[in-house]
Amino acid sequence: QVQLVESGGCLVQPGGSLRLSCAASGSILSFNAMGWYRQAPGKQRELVARITGGGSINTADAVKGRCTISRDKAKNTMWLQMNSLRPEDTAVYYCAASVRVDILRYESQSDYWGQGTQVTVSS
Repeated sequence: QVQLVESGGCLVQPGGSLRLSCAASGSILSFNAMGWYRQAPGKQRELVARITGGGSINTADAVKGRCTISRDKAKNTMWLQMNSLRPEDTAVYYCAASVRVDILRYESQSDYWGQGTQVTVSS
């Protein structure tokens, strides 16, 4: 059984930085598309950044210039480097992965989801 496990979320002051990690366990050869989503209280889950099987990257406008997604495809591991954090970045962050598609356009395309890691930006 394949599982995704996020880590790295915590309480951070505005302007601070965090690095989230997503690691896969179980019997999986290689993911294709991967991505980071987040869900703030009372809001719908939204895409933060995604990376294709070929390594192309898209980043949401809300975090562009502040967040960088990366992955080690061979190790089925993904990271999200978050800088210049703002209170509005407060959310539960989820990693998602697909073996079927090269790019995550819809949440339904994700075959696996992590349990989420809480990021709180507050002074």
